[in-house]
Amino acid sequence: MSLVKTVLYALTAAIVVVMVYGQENDLVTPNCLGCLCEASTQCNASSPCHTPAGGGYYCGAFLISWAYWADAGKPVLKGDNPEAQGAFENCVLDLHCAAVAVRQYMKKFARDLPGVTADCNGDGEVNCVDFAHMHMLGGFGCRDSAILSSEFYKRFDTCWKVVQAAG
Repeated sequence: MSLVKTVLYALTAAIVVVMVYGQENDLVTPNCLGCLCEASTQCNASSPCHTPAGGGYYCGAFLISWAYWADAGKPVLKGDNPEAQGAFENCVLDLHCAAVAVRQYMKKFARDLPGVTADCNGDGEVNCVDFAHMHMLGGFGCRDSAILSSEFYKRFDTCWKVVQAAG
C-alpha cells in the first residue's frame, strides 16, 4: 500500500473518531492523532496486546502501556470501572477510548511540570512533534534525541510531513 494511501487511512480513522465522538480538547488535533496512530501500528485498530522482546505490555492501535493509560487518568468505556480487571485492555483496544487516553496524556504532559519541559525537541513550541516524542518516550523523558532514528519516529515524521504539505 502506498504511503500516501496509508496516511490517508490513518487520518480518516482519526477524523471519524473525532466526528463521531467530538473533540475532547483541541490540543491534539485529528491529524496529529492520525500520525501518532500511523507511527505506532500503521493505525491497525485490531492490533492486539503484546509484550515485545524488550519488555513492557502494549495494546491497541496506539500501542499504549498500562502506565501511559494510568497517567492519562485511566479513561474507560462507558459503564466500565477503571479499577476492574480488563478495563485497561478494554479501553486501549477501542479506537475512541484509546484516542481519549492519548489526548488526556498529552494534556497532562503538554505543560511544564517541575523538572520537566514539554518542548521535547527544543524548538520553542509544544506541538504534535513534541507529542510524538512524549508518546514514544514518556512525558518525563521526551528529550532523548535517539527517538529520531526509531522506526516509530520515521513513520511519524513521514506522516506529519504529508499532513503539513496538504495543510
